Amino acid sequence: MTLTSAKKTPPSARDKKPTRELNGADCSSRPKRGLPNWLLLGLLAAGSFGATFAIVTWNRRSTPAPSDGPPGMVWVPGGDFTMGTDSDLGHPDEKPAHRVRVAGFWMDETDVTNAQFRQFVEATGYLTTAEKPLDVEEILRQSPPGTPPPPKENLAPGSLVFVPTREPVTLAGPDAHRAWWKWTPGANWQHPEGPGSSIDGKDDHPVVHVSWFDALAYAQWAGKRLPTEAEWELAARGGLDSKPYVWGDDRPTETNIHANIWQGDFPYRNTAADGYERTSPVKAFAPNGYGLYDMAGNVWQWCSDWYRIDLYRQRAGQPVTVNPTGPEKSFDPRQPYSPLRAQRGGSFLCSDSYCTRYRPSARHGCTPDTGMSHIGFRCVMSEKGDAARFAR
Repeated sequence: MTLTSAKKTPPSARDKKPTRELNGADCSSRPKRGLPNWLLLGLLAAGSFGATFAIVTWNRRSTPAPSDGPPGMVWVPGGDFTMGTDSDLGHPDEKPAHRVRVAGFWMDETDVTNAQFRQFVEATGYLTTAEKPLDVEEILRQSPPGTPPPPKENLAPGSLVFVPTREPVTLAGPDAHRAWWKWTPGANWQHPEGPGSSIDGKDDHPVVHVSWFDALAYAQWAGKRLPTEAEWELAARGGLDSKPYVWGDDRPTETNIHANIWQGDFPYRNTAADGYERTSPVKAFAPNGYGLYDMAGNVWQWCSDWYRIDLYRQRAGQPVTVNPTGPEKSFDPRQPYSPLRAQRGGSFLCSDSYCTRYRPSARHGCTPDTGMSHIGFRCVMSEKGDAARFAR
């Protein structure tokens, strides 16, 4: 419930109005078992670390997927990959690039949809964070000492709704986002633009206005969990290590469209050249190399990790990090009083003129009680059950 950065981050919950955050091919007929001859010969000839590393990576990525996969989920083969980036495109929290190893896992092929979330709500009677009054004590815990409590009339259930501006506005500065994020009483997953709006005809769109707590509750009900940041990034890359985009090197433009992101001038002129002004059906765009949809754009996706802006700098110079589950607590000097959970993937609001966080290495931190027009999630499952270490 606090202020986030101006890099396409949500607004805060301690403003004058209540906000939860403003914030070629082998033709042999033999079964392909073991390593190909060329790779074995390469190892014998070179005997080098590079060849050894190639074999390790080959073996890890050639591990077959389990045969009894859950419906609607895709197998993501485990392996080593480069997490983060050293590219000029990257923000400071994406650097430096470093090696990470992740075990294989199952991931939902799409973001959780409105239809799927409705099944959960109907089965459990669950109320989302946005459908409950704001918690005054929590607001004050995330505010500087001495902050007065907000008036009771500002504590009604609601959420943050994106409202385009009528003209160009300043995009720089910690409070710039307040020009296009509006606290809207009555906004929630069933009424994404507020009272009078609905999700009729949008069963196949991603559910939005869901907090981290809502995503966690759904995951537990479904017998799944939220992905770690490392799992999410490995999955998003789809086997394309160190590429700037989930589809490779091809930079998106107004006419070269790969995902549901902003076309036009943010935040006042959206040409919707991709066909969508807000969310899109979860299979509207081509999947990545693993068969996963919307790993770039459409909606931000919650991860299980706490967010630390300096996490990758802490890992610099270390050997391969294995199955990381994130830091013990969050840290972002821009939000010193707020706990932050990691989000990935960017959204329909991402634009090269303002935010390029639809890239696979891009990260973002958000207060866990925040729901917004562009926040959703997807779930994962471990191959042999989910360890308790992920439920922190």
